[in-house]
Amino acid sequence: MKKFALIGAAGYIAPRHMRAIKDTGNLLVSAYDINDSVGIIDSISPDSEFFTEFERFQEHAFRLKRESAMSLDYVAVCSPNYLHHSHIVAGLRLGCDVICEKPLVPSTEVLDELALVELETGRRVYNILQLRHHQAILDLKEKVEREGGGEKYDVELTYITSRGKWYMESWKGDPRKSFGVATNIGVHFYDMLHFIFGKLQRNDVHFVSEYKAAGYLEYEKARVRWFLSIDAGDLPESVKGKKPTYRSITANGQEIEFSEGFTDLHTKSYQEILAGRGYGIEDARHCVETVEHIRQAAISIPSDGEAHPFVLAMSSQ
Repeated sequence: MKKFALIGAAGYIAPRHMRAIKDTGNLLVSAYDINDSVGIIDSISPDSEFFTEFERFQEHAFRLKRESAMSLDYVAVCSPNYLHHSHIVAGLRLGCDVICEKPLVPSTEVLDELALVELETGRRVYNILQLRHHQAILDLKEKVEREGGGEKYDVELTYITSRGKWYMESWKGDPRKSFGVATNIGVHFYDMLHFIFGKLQRNDVHFVSEYKAAGYLEYEKARVRWFLSIDAGDLPESVKGKKPTYRSITANGQEIEFSEGFTDLHTKSYQEILAGRGYGIEDARHCVETVEHIRQAAISIPSDGEAHPFVLAMSSQ
């Protein structure tokens, strides 16, 4: 049984990590968050210590480290994006391997810094790249590899996840902390595209605002028009009033159905990490490079056939 600590216990994604720790037969020993709305711990690991001050959390971890039978094995990081680097480094220097949510860090420069701390501590960083474990994505990857070369796939990615007014008041609405909508809600999709279609060859940005972003990506095996949004107004008429989220990926006009099957992906990720098959720094590099470029790129005018239909609709209004 491995012993875990969790940083960011009050966040949206933290319960999936808590459940993955329990479902893999391990123990949540301690948790930290500046907010104390963490009652879900009672149903998963009621004996876990909990702290609202990082210094007390860290000191508790160091005390455990002195007792080899009680020392932590892993630190899971679910804190706001801009704190990932600091919390990962803290976990590594505690002598633990670290499992971190996406995006791992905002830039390749910070990624390289993490690699240095890995070398200094002898510990490892793992990124949750959960879509690599989704069966529909694995099936598509197998199909692409089986069909080999030839024409590139024509892919369209649309992801609209409605967010209320609270979103812009939270850290997620602050681009200094979330790194913008494309990074915050899109990074795992960019990883998925790389996982399936190979190296990125072009990365054009057609539209960016606080609420949405769109562009064109060209991979070794695909041309991708993408659109991401947190604006409920972008939901298709067939979805409005029924569901808050619309997720669609088509390849050569054929819908890739992956609306289901998300529930257990964190547990699967933990199983792979614990078995020594987790995704580390170099696995995350490609999607970190992608979002870093999107944040820095100048807006370009789409070439023929490269604009997402939602961008065309906006430009015609």
